[in-house]
Amino acid sequence: MERDDGLRIRDVGDVDTAELELASDHPGFADAGYRSRRAQIASVAQRYVPGDPIPDVEYTDTERGLWRVIAGNLSVLHDRFACAEVVRAGRELRLPHDRVPQLREVTERLQQLTGFRMEPVPGLVPTRTFYGALAERRFLSTQYLRHPSVPLYTPEPDLAHEVIGHGTTLASPVLASLYELAGQASRRAETDAALEFFSRVFWYTVEFGVVHERGALRAWGAGLLSSFGELRAFRRAEIRPIDIWAMGTAGYDITHYQPVLFAGASFDHAVDETAAFFSSYDDDVYERLVHDHGGPPDD
Repeated sequence: MERDDGLRIRDVGDVDTAELELASDHPGFADAGYRSRRAQIASVAQRYVPGDPIPDVEYTDTERGLWRVIAGNLSVLHDRFACAEVVRAGRELRLPHDRVPQLREVTERLQQLTGFRMEPVPGLVPTRTFYGALAERRFLSTQYLRHPSVPLYTPEPDLAHEVIGHGTTLASPVLASLYELAGQASRRAETDAALEFFSRVFWYTVEFGVVHERGALRAWGAGLLSSFGELRAFRRAEIRPIDIWAMGTAGYDITHYQPVLFAGASFDHAVDETAAFFSSYDDDVYERLVHDHGGPPDD
């Protein structure tokens, strides 16, 4: 997911005094305690140096209780609505439900399963930095949790989205390879227009991908896997077949359930189509797509 999530950590020269900015419609905007806690957790990530041990966060009782609600609900919904490969990967990852997992231990398990690392960041990460890290099997992750008043909703990527959504898919060798291909594709997309097209395809596949499986529509995208409400509602969206041009030119709103989703005829079909695009994508491919469809997409 693009990291323009309303979080800003201002560089004031002292990580312990990092200042947090949240969008005015964020659930924690007027909660001074939550804002202070977010800045405190962000300062932990700011001290991280790639290659060093991943620092732990000492989570509070409130955060542990919040995690239990989120993880407990999503575990049940994954069994009902996720595709078979995601369910299998989740069982391999073995995330705890009774406490907040540390990125360090999630990384240790992912290294055993697929060679991926989850590395902490304080918040906003430039788009190219986030996607580019995937090419090195590195996923840049937040460590904070959503506001406790809305345990089953977040307007931004929090630890639950990163670990339950992306961490689960990264535990699948097939999907981990897809993430790596995505990172490589993003690095070949040198123009902003080409990167934006790539980003939208990423959104409708890796974040909100669905497939037809066992007689029903099932989820494999991390955005769906980490959203309690949307997992229960996604089958009511308008479902279209996978179409690279349509996905790469479709807009989206991160603050609402997605009204349109693109489905693979099967899990293998979704992965094969997405992998083929990521494997070959660069500025030249983007220009050919634009030419073949009569001009650049509308914003």
